[in-house]
Amino acid sequence: MKRPEQILSMVEVKALIRGAGLRSTAARIAVIQQLASTPNPQSHSEVSEALDDFGFDQSTIYRCLTELSDAGLLARLELGDSVRRFELLQSGASTGFSEHPHFMCVDCGSISCLEEFTFRLNSKKRGAETPGQIVEVLLKGHCVKCQSEVPVDQK
Repeated sequence: MKRPEQILSMVEVKALIRGAGLRSTAARIAVIQQLASTPNPQSHSEVSEALDDFGFDQSTIYRCLTELSDAGLLARLELGDSVRRFELLQSGASTGFSEHPHFMCVDCGSISCLEEFTFRLNSKKRGAETPGQIVEVLLKGHCVKCQSEVPVDQK
């Protein structure tokens, strides 16, 4: 399931950035508004392409993504495919970790947010503990689009 797109006013975006202790620059505002307007995490290249008409160079966009992630406003997703993706955190300044699991299609590589998905860790051993703090959950499989493209004799 995709996240609903957020509509953030300029005042809200500036307050969000300043609340994280950063200066409110045109590039940071544009990056946050771009990520708020998309339902799925975006790569540096996708954000750069979307903001190309505003005249920001790729290094400026990369610095903004890094600074906003470090400030806890964005989650930086490393999903095992060597592409970093970023998404705006719903609750504002946070730990910098995504607040929900993601689904990655092993065929086309598309990423979807699973905001309404819940899960429970279950161990067969009594008293077994989680090996550490879990900060990200990724499910991999075949998306609906790719499943429908598989020939009937291969299903």
